[in-house]
Amino acid sequence: MNSSEPGFGASFFASKFGITRRDLENYLSEALSKGGDYADLYFEYVASTSISIDESIIKSATQGVSMGVGVRVIAGERTGYAHSGDLSAEKIRGAARIAAMIASGPAKVESVPLEDGSKRNLYPLVTAPGETALRERVELAWRADRAARAYDSKIFQVQVAWVDNLREVLIATSDGKLSFDHQPLARLSVYALARDGSGIPQQGHAGGGGRREISWFQNERTPEIFAKDAARQAVAQLSAVDAPAGEQTVVLGPGWPGVLLH
Repeated sequence: MNSSEPGFGASFFASKFGITRRDLENYLSEALSKGGDYADLYFEYVASTSISIDESIIKSATQGVSMGVGVRVIAGERTGYAHSGDLSAEKIRGAARIAAMIASGPAKVESVPLEDGSKRNLYPLVTAPGETALRERVELAWRADRAARAYDSKIFQVQVAWVDNLREVLIATSDGKLSFDHQPLARLSVYALARDGSGIPQQGHAGGGGRREISWFQNERTPEIFAKDAARQAVAQLSAVDAPAGEQTVVLGPGWPGVLLH
């Protein structure tokens, strides 16, 4: 949950869809109307972008949005669940009524007033990559393509992929807990192919990202860094030789080798 947000009224679902705290309480009451011990609502909205460059041409650039709400009701050992991709009040109530059908008889509990949970600023971004202009993200991909091709004349093909998404989450529970979160994510990947006189191409790959602002890609771990690393790997492998065959003495350290042998 982003601590820069003063409360639910300033959260994404409240501002974009007009969902109020009273609405959430009503949906939870609807979910418990047939009985049940517990109910919760899970809202999710994801805006995503992907860009790919191949042969110095933008082969694809897509943007999309997916959203929905899931309603869960627990009655003893039974669980009822329903969902809707439409966040209108009518559709959410309909999903709540369907989920409520797992329980029968008078309501066992009543939903309590919702209160904001404790706030933790896990991703303190001023502006997520998905909130910037598309041309800025396209330019990052172009920079990677140019840098990889300029590394060595042996590089004959470069592929660059940029992906980002911005996930908004809202959870409301019948025991009065209300949580919301803002989760940005972005990654830049570069693939380079090198070939010399032997005609056998070799590949290198590098990339990185995370829950970071676009300035991280522009100024810190730049497209040029990833591109040069991918190109370096590909060129270095052109002079690689086959590993010797036959029995060899192998020394394994603790950790992952034990997992692999197991």
